[in-house]
Amino acid sequence: MAHHRIEIAVQGPWSLATSRLFWEGFTPSALPARKGEALQSTFLVEGEWRRASVSVTQRGATAVLTLSGAGDLDLAAAQVCRFLALDVDGRAWPDVGARDPVIAAAQAELPGLRPCGFYSPYEAAAWSVLSQRTSMAQAAQVKARLSVDGVFPAPAVLRSMDFDLPGRKPEYLRAVAEAALDGLLDAVTLRAMKPAAAVLAVQQVRGLGPFAAELVVLRGANAPDAVPHNEARLTDEVAHRYGRPLAEVSEAWRPYRTWAAVHLRVLRERRLGGVMAAAGR
Repeated sequence: MAHHRIEIAVQGPWSLATSRLFWEGFTPSALPARKGEALQSTFLVEGEWRRASVSVTQRGATAVLTLSGAGDLDLAAAQVCRFLALDVDGRAWPDVGARDPVIAAAQAELPGLRPCGFYSPYEAAAWSVLSQRTSMAQAAQVKARLSVDGVFPAPAVLRSMDFDLPGRKPEYLRAVAEAALDGLLDAVTLRAMKPAAAVLAVQQVRGLGPFAAELVVLRGANAPDAVPHNEARLTDEVAHRYGRPLAEVSEAWRPYRTWAAVHLRVLRERRLGGVMAAAGR
């Protein structure tokens, strides 16, 4: 099995500890809590759909990635940087707080948080189907049953599975698998598009409406600068904290509108007594 070690110079504020705590509480794709400082996970490398494992540690402004697996570990490293938001230049993120006192307070409460959680748009799309008309806890149980050794199945495997699921969920999961195999849920492609165009493209997949498509692009591809228009809990939190519409308030968040939205969702869950990272929808 191949091994690969790479060092990433992270630009702007970043705390592995804060981001890891966020992900461990992220119900849709919770990272198992482990002892020690390293963030460890196993995932499928997009496109190849072979397993890779990574251990991430932080040394100042440097992220140290130690990877192993049978697949392309350079692709795997790029994917890790994407799902941990290490590929985003965050040097201007503090400027958003300087413009917006609410975001400044969120940054102070969540120092160095970068949105993370889904390994790929494919996994986010599958979660969107599993969580339709059911609780997040129930959807997480179903996802765990479908997974093998904690890893969600590859699209070709998912496509051929027999599902004991209600309604059209089996049909929609197969549609998601087909879309992933056809490259319609590719993270690099979706990130290269304007977020609004990417959301429209994802809605071409059967079973994925506007809410699901936003989750796929904003949290699956981890696009850093887009406003979730179909997230009622975010809209409610903005109304509570600002007394102004989301579209107006979010202009001050550019070019990190997704990051700001995630911070506000975390604050909402804390304010209402929820876990830290139920902010994943």
